[in-house]
Amino acid sequence: MDETPTSRMLSWARNSTIYRLERRMMTEKQLFDAISKKAKQKFEDISGAQIKALADFAVKFAYELKVLDDVAFAEISTRSAVRSGKSKKAIAFKLASKGINGETVVAAVEEVDDLRSAVIFARKRGFGPFRRSDLDEKRKAKELSAFARNGFSFAIGKRVFEMEREDAEEVLEANPGL
Repeated sequence: MDETPTSRMLSWARNSTIYRLERRMMTEKQLFDAISKKAKQKFEDISGAQIKALADFAVKFAYELKVLDDVAFAEISTRSAVRSGKSKKAIAFKLASKGINGETVVAAVEEVDDLRSAVIFARKRGFGPFRRSDLDEKRKAKELSAFARNGFSFAIGKRVFEMEREDAEEVLEANPGL
């Protein structure tokens, strides 16, 4: 069996790449995986080498169109995650899981202020200075463990937990962040 994709397959890969990237920004790995998976479903009797060739073609085509950029994806995702209260560790893990290389991940999360992100997280969840109910031991454990589960260090979680509302508002205003 021929190991090179047919012109019909290449045309499909080109159209599929455009379709996917019109709808949302993707990383190189995400595009490669999506095209590979869909090619297996779309074409009967397709070989592994043809699948890889189609996915490579789709990635190359996206770079030629200048619509695939892992660095820009990492920066945009990082800014969005900071605005929603994600920790530096959680952001780095999410970017790495999407196939962004280590150097790009480190560069993207370099400017992230975990304290500001923790205050945003506390505001979203009604923790610490934004608490709406009385504090008891159960509530205290719940709040501190939520900070830890979301990638914040114990020191940062405890600092935000013990903040006054005015101090928290000051942190949010003083550090506009990313």
